[in-house]
Amino acid sequence: MAAYESFAEVYDLFMDNVPYDAWKDNLLGILARYKITEGLVAELGCGTGKMTRRLAESGYDMIGIDNSYEMLGIAMEHPAEGILYLCQDMRAFELYGTVAAVVSVCDSMNYIVEYADLVEVIRLVNNYLDPGGIFVFDLNTPYKYRSQLADNTFAENREQGSFIWENTFDETTGINEYDLTLYIQDEEDPDYFMRFEEVHYQRAYEIEAIKKALREGGMDLLEILDADTMTTVLEETERICHCKRSGKEERIKDECI
Repeated sequence: MAAYESFAEVYDLFMDNVPYDAWKDNLLGILARYKITEGLVAELGCGTGKMTRRLAESGYDMIGIDNSYEMLGIAMEHPAEGILYLCQDMRAFELYGTVAAVVSVCDSMNYIVEYADLVEVIRLVNNYLDPGGIFVFDLNTPYKYRSQLADNTFAENREQGSFIWENTFDETTGINEYDLTLYIQDEEDPDYFMRFEEVHYQRAYEIEAIKKALREGGMDLLEILDADTMTTVLEETERICHCKRSGKEERIKDECI
């Protein structure tokens, strides 16, 4: 079963502890710092639209991109002005024109498990950014996979559903696998729970690998921050925020000289 097909039904239920408002404030701060206070912004891996709606409410025209019909279906149950949702794979997404910024949160970029695909995503983002536009995304760090998730099992039980998450991290390949077993309450018969299984794969990227992919994708590094504190990255940082600028601006300047 493809990732998030069944989990989509209870995704927001189990993600209610995610600090979306704090993440939104961090994104708004970065966008403002690079003078992107309005205009069109695309979100890769938008899921159920939690961040997409928040950025739309902050004044941006939004494009939410995700490859899960199920997740987008839930997103569209929450209508909001200024949002266009597209069901596309971020490794091959297409837009009708350029955007001021592209963002991606909640470790969506870790789902790009092949380095060549990571370079292609960056190349596509660069292609669809306005000159001087920026790409802001977060990644779970190797430290988090190695020390926090590791080979552990996590479980949570709610009235509407429960899950068992069996995690495995391969230090050699950098691939993190988690097997999800889901129990979702039937809407028509609350005493009946349906059982589903899903397998998710993510990859841990070292900072140097991201920098290399950035260069190959044609973008310029602006800053790398601890995604939770918005300060210097430490050895025990669990999420890193990468901010890149489109390389178009310099190329255009060079062509005009």
